[in-house]
Amino acid sequence: MTDNISISPLMYKMMPWIAAVAFFMQTLDTSILNTALPSIAKDLNESPLNMQSAVISYALAVALFIPVSGFFSDRFGTRNVFVMAVFLFSSGSLLCALSSSLIMLDISRVIQGVGGAMMVPVSRLALIKSFKRSDFLAALNASTIPGLIGPVIGPVLGGYLVEYSSWHWIFLINIPIGIIGMISGWKFMPNIKGGLSRFDLCGVFFIAIAVISATLGLEFINEGLNIYFSLSLILLCFMLLSLYVLHARKSSSPIFPLSLFNIHTFRIGIIGNLISRLGISATPFLIPLLLQVAFGYSAIYAGCMLIPMAIASLTMKTFVPPILRRFGYRRVLMTNTIIVGLIIMAMSLLNKDSSMILFGVLLFCLGATNSLQFTSMNSITLADLPNELTSSGNSLMAVNQQLAISFGIACGAVLVRIFSYQAEMVTQDITHAFKMSFIILGTFTCFSSLIFRCLYPQDGQNLTVKNKSN
Repeated sequence: MTDNISISPLMYKMMPWIAAVAFFMQTLDTSILNTALPSIAKDLNESPLNMQSAVISYALAVALFIPVSGFFSDRFGTRNVFVMAVFLFSSGSLLCALSSSLIMLDISRVIQGVGGAMMVPVSRLALIKSFKRSDFLAALNASTIPGLIGPVIGPVLGGYLVEYSSWHWIFLINIPIGIIGMISGWKFMPNIKGGLSRFDLCGVFFIAIAVISATLGLEFINEGLNIYFSLSLILLCFMLLSLYVLHARKSSSPIFPLSLFNIHTFRIGIIGNLISRLGISATPFLIPLLLQVAFGYSAIYAGCMLIPMAIASLTMKTFVPPILRRFGYRRVLMTNTIIVGLIIMAMSLLNKDSSMILFGVLLFCLGATNSLQFTSMNSITLADLPNELTSSGNSLMAVNQQLAISFGIACGAVLVRIFSYQAEMVTQDITHAFKMSFIILGTFTCFSSLIFRCLYPQDGQNLTVKNKSN
């Protein structure tokens, strides 16, 4: 698994937390920026409508470099690539804080995005290659805990910094975290390399442009821009993916071997990740909007309302391994996906006069079930990958997750926009738009549980069997 690299017991203890630092930095940055965009626009003498380029430039950089993260790790080693990725992310953050124009901010966000594209996939790859399959679930579980806090505290922290300090601090807070990540990564992460193969330039081109096309198309849909141009970009994505399949069949070393999809658990995990995440990814995007736009809460108050989700996510992590060990991946994913869908649908019951207890219970349940869902889907996807396919499989899962999140947010935004227009025409009540969106997204999520029915009852047993030697 580790190519004869000696890994000390301290390394084994530290590596999940190193991965956790990367995950936390990425999720915090993603969730904190939107709160500060109006303030940044004012300071840079730009229209708030133009500030979306700062979000798009980061998303494009991430989309471009995620596919090659596995190849770089195999060529230069996990430790070297991880430390460089954190350095680029931290340097980009510093440049963002120093930006005096929108163009400089966009360039800085690209640098930040290059680092952000590789931090999480490379740290997770180090876990896959270092830990036995029986220990991998616990390591992956521990590495995701801090990352679950980022999306919850991001809006609160962003609102607080903008209101009481300066927008520059939303980027500067990444610097000390990045320094910790670089030092700990260099000291405790093994520099695991893979088998060297020819760089698949043609395949990377097809995949990168396809992902960029999908990212731009979804971002334009999310912003309510030209729908026909957006759909054309998404169509271009599918055409390029088809060309990649033709290319991969002939290539001796494709960036993503098609043999990955011969692995049953990987195939189901990838499809399940993509489809079930549509509703799951849209909900955290819609809830703060519901609280602020429909119910009139402040950004800080709305952010505090999401704290039960963070508490539930952290609490559930302790119970994920025994739950999977007791019931198995197939039963857990089928059942939990339906529960998540029902909770999303239950969000439609909320209104401004709803009890705080009801708010808290629903958000707590959503946080707990999401936590179980993500760990289960991610670990089963990687469960049966042979060593020679771990780098490409891990990178493809990262690309898939990025697209799933973008698709989910776009779906949520489009649904709210459609029903908002109807509400303006009939009732003038925008709350109705959110209610209908939650019902549709929840229903879709429930039906996506059928994907996990294709798993076999014994799938994932190599991850849940306790290591007898420990």
